[in-house]
Amino acid sequence: MQYFLCLAEEKNVTRAARQLNIVQPALSMQIAKLEAELGQKLFDRSVQGMTLTSAGEALVRLTAPIVRDAEHARQEMAQLGGRISGRVSVGLITSVAQSTMASASAAVASRYPEITLSVCEGYTETLIDWVNTGQLDFALINVPRRKTPLAAHHVMDEEMVFACRKDSPIQPPIRLRFDHIANFDLVLPSKRHGLRLILDEHAAAIGIDLRPRLELDTLPALCDVIATTDFATVLPTIALRQSLAGGTIRAHRFDAQRIVRSIAWVHHPRRAVSVAAKAVLDVISHDLAEAAAVAREFVEPSSSGTGSSSSRKDRRKPRRRAG
Repeated sequence: MQYFLCLAEEKNVTRAARQLNIVQPALSMQIAKLEAELGQKLFDRSVQGMTLTSAGEALVRLTAPIVRDAEHARQEMAQLGGRISGRVSVGLITSVAQSTMASASAAVASRYPEITLSVCEGYTETLIDWVNTGQLDFALINVPRRKTPLAAHHVMDEEMVFACRKDSPIQPPIRLRFDHIANFDLVLPSKRHGLRLILDEHAAAIGIDLRPRLELDTLPALCDVIATTDFATVLPTIALRQSLAGGTIRAHRFDAQRIVRSIAWVHHPRRAVSVAAKAVLDVISHDLAEAAAVAREFVEPSSSGTGSSSSRKDRRKPRRRAG
């Protein structure tokens, strides 16, 4: 089952054999034996690689939880000797990934050298499906509006803010409300994105229709557009952190009709969360909280007067660098 799942993920015999540290003929033989035993063709083979058949896709859904539970059992036994080890697969929504993936991965590698970490990013709905089918141990997602079969645990709430280029002629009203954004040329994530769903629901609740001039799901690219044009956006503070710190954009809080997005971590309720997975979760959660705290320092108050706020940030910067 481990060989099969690895090949299903890699879609290439050479890469899968290298990942499993075995020779290619051994892997091919084991897959052939599995197909013979089940009486089903699991892969379509072509020059492009290995593609799962419908039977293969069904076997992934059935075996991934079994293999993961067996791995968790080995990890728990290893903890009895005082070691935290094992493979942990994590999914992150994009705004979390761009804020924490690099630093959290480095921290895990340093603190837990016996943990093998696999991190991917995706939309909330996709990550929910991957956790549900056992392809991920857990995921950090925007709290979904629909009920899911997963166990969800609150991580943090985060304010969403209005942002534009640092020297943009855009001057938000002194008492900025969410319905004011309909007056600006907007760049927003598409309707596939969890953040857009939050914005659309809030807009519908107050009777406005969001019609962005441009839709971008790659948040770093979206921030680059804001930093170099007269477009505006509404995003969570951590998604804007790097651009805010770099001084290329400015962000303003809403005085009323504020929008708060909630982040939660989810796992399958019938599968144990390993000690290694909990250790990784603690690192990511701590890193995420720090990133959000830093980003909030750069956000302007709900006023068009930016001078006093900017001077406060300038005075704070030396202390941050010294720390």
